Amino acid sequence: MEEVHTNEALITNDAVVFGILVVILAIVFKTSSSEQPFFKKFYGVVPSILLCYLIPSLLNSAGIINGEASNLYFVASRYLLPASLVLFTISLDLKEIIKLGPKALIMFLTGTVGIVLGGPLAILLFSALAPDVVGGAGPEAVWRGLSTIAGSWIGGGANQLAMKEVFQPSPTLFSAMIAVDVVVANVWMAIMLYGVGKGDMVDRFFKADTTAVTNLKSKIENYRLSITKIPTLPDTMSIVGVGLGITGLSHFLADIIAPWIKENAPYLEQYSLTSGFFWLVVLATGFGIAMSFTGARKLEGVGASRIGSLFLYILVATIGMQMDLLAIFSNPGLFLVGFVWIAFHALLLIIIGKLIRAPFFFFAVGSQANVGGAASASIMAGAFHPALTPVGVLLSILGYGLGTYGAYICALLMQAIVQ
Repeated sequence: MEEVHTNEALITNDAVVFGILVVILAIVFKTSSSEQPFFKKFYGVVPSILLCYLIPSLLNSAGIINGEASNLYFVASRYLLPASLVLFTISLDLKEIIKLGPKALIMFLTGTVGIVLGGPLAILLFSALAPDVVGGAGPEAVWRGLSTIAGSWIGGGANQLAMKEVFQPSPTLFSAMIAVDVVVANVWMAIMLYGVGKGDMVDRFFKADTTAVTNLKSKIENYRLSITKIPTLPDTMSIVGVGLGITGLSHFLADIIAPWIKENAPYLEQYSLTSGFFWLVVLATGFGIAMSFTGARKLEGVGASRIGSLFLYILVATIGMQMDLLAIFSNPGLFLVGFVWIAFHALLLIIIGKLIRAPFFFFAVGSQANVGGAASASIMAGAFHPALTPVGVLLSILGYGLGTYGAYICALLMQAIVQ
C-alpha cells in the first residue's frame, strides 16, 4: 500500500492540528445546542458525535492534515482515554451494571462469531465471483493477510500482530490489510455512531426491552442531580488530578507488569497479557471502579463525567483523522472483501438481536467491542450515556482474551476454502 500523502499534508505541526480539532469540536457542540431551526433539523438527522469523527477524516482524506504521521492519536489513546475511563467509572453503580443481564454478553459473542465466520464466507463468495482478489500463494496468500484483520476485529492490535507472526503474510500484503482494517472498521463505526441517533427506531424494530438500560441511566442522572453543585477551581483540579494521576499510576504499573509477563510467561501473549495498552486499560478501569466505592464518587457532582467526555471527544477526533476515505480506491477488491465481511457480522447481530429483543445499545457496543476495541467501545457506549462507558470497556477486555483464538480458527477456515 502506498503511504498516504505523508509528504503532501498541508499542515504537519501537531500543535496546529490539535488546535484545528478542538475548534471543530467546539463548533459542532455549539451548533448542536443551538435553537436555530436549521441546526435543530440538521442535528436531528446527523448526530453530533458523527461530525466530530467525520470532519477530521475529510481533512485527512483531502491532504490538509495527515493522521498517519501525527502523534495525536497516540497521545489521546494513552493519556486521555484512560483518564476518561477513570472519570466515567468513579460514579459507577456496579450492581446496576450487573442488572443489565446476559444480553450484552450474548450480543458481544454473536459479534465475535460474525467475524470468525464472516471472513471465510467473504472468501467463499469472492472465490466464485473474483478469485484473483482472494488468491495468491505463499506469503502473498490473501487469507494470511486477512487473518491479521480477524485478530484486530475480535481483539486488538496485539492479537493482530500475533496472527502476523503465526501466518507470516508478506510486508506488502500486511500493509494493505492494515488499510482495509482501518477504513472498513472506521466506516462501520461511523454507521454505528449515526445509528445512535436512531436508537429508538432500532429498538422498536427489535421490540427490545430497554428497561435495564433506561433504569441505569435514570439512576445515574438522579444521583448526579443529588450531588451537583457549581464547580470551583479546586474541584476541577481534583477531577483532573484524579483522572491523570490514576492514568500515570496505570502507566507505571503497566510498564512493569507487561514486560514481566513477556519475560516470565511469554505464552500468555495469546491473551494479550504482554500488551502494555491492555494493562493500561484494565488498570485505569479497575482503579476507577475501586474509587466508585469511596468518597471520590462525589466528584461526579462537580463535572467528572463532563471532563471525561471532553477527553473522549478529543479521542474521537484523533481517530477520525486517521481515516483516509480515498484509500478505498487503491485496492478496491480487498476493501470489498472487508465490507462483505463486516456486513455478515452486522447481519448476524441483527438476527440474534431481533430474536432476543436486545436494545440497540447492546448491538452497537457488542459490535465495537469486537471491531474497534477499548477506545471505540468506550466512545460508542459513552455516545449513549457516559454512565454506560464501563460496559464497553469490560466487553472489549473480553475481546482481547478471545482475539487470538477466534482469529486462529477464522484463518484456518479461510485457508481450507482457498486450498
